[in-house]
Amino acid sequence: MRALRGRYTLLTGCLEDDLALECVETAVQEGLGQADVAVMASPPKEPSELLLNGRSSILKSGEMQQLAPHLPPRMTTGHPWSLLYCTARNGFSLKTLYRSMTSLSCPVLLVIRDTNGQVFKWTGSNTFFMKGDADLLVIGGGSGKFGLWLDGDLYRGGSCPCETFNNETLSHQEEFFIQDLEVWALP
Repeated sequence: MRALRGRYTLLTGCLEDDLALECVETAVQEGLGQADVAVMASPPKEPSELLLNGRSSILKSGEMQQLAPHLPPRMTTGHPWSLLYCTARNGFSLKTLYRSMTSLSCPVLLVIRDTNGQVFKWTGSNTFFMKGDADLLVIGGGSGKFGLWLDGDLYRGGSCPCETFNNETLSHQEEFFIQDLEVWALP
């Protein structure tokens, strides 16, 4: 017997200007102390308002507001997300992505520019969340297919329906070329 089809939420494309949020890195570069930075990163006015330590080239404020309800509240209020890796700054290398996260002990959010902008939830049918080595990163699986895979150069990727998330293909075609990729550390 097959599981019920997982729900997904379409994140509508937002054409707003880039996020107008204070960047803590910039404040530190300008010589402000940690106390000054803490004042700048005051708690958000509402639970869906997110604070960022870095600037996203993928997520706009409207998309972040749509994403926030899908995350645990502790990850969306009071503490800024830190941009650990982005292809615009760090280039296209899976090894560099891994190195940027070696000493990390908190959850991360992997964001890849996609024209459909869908969010898929775990079905509970298996625990094939993530596997990686120097040449490949895969997320989700079942029946010999991966929900999402990225090659070692972060140049190509692919997506297939998988049992972990009961998703449809995440892109227009099963294989695609990566335009932008970001990894955010969540509090």
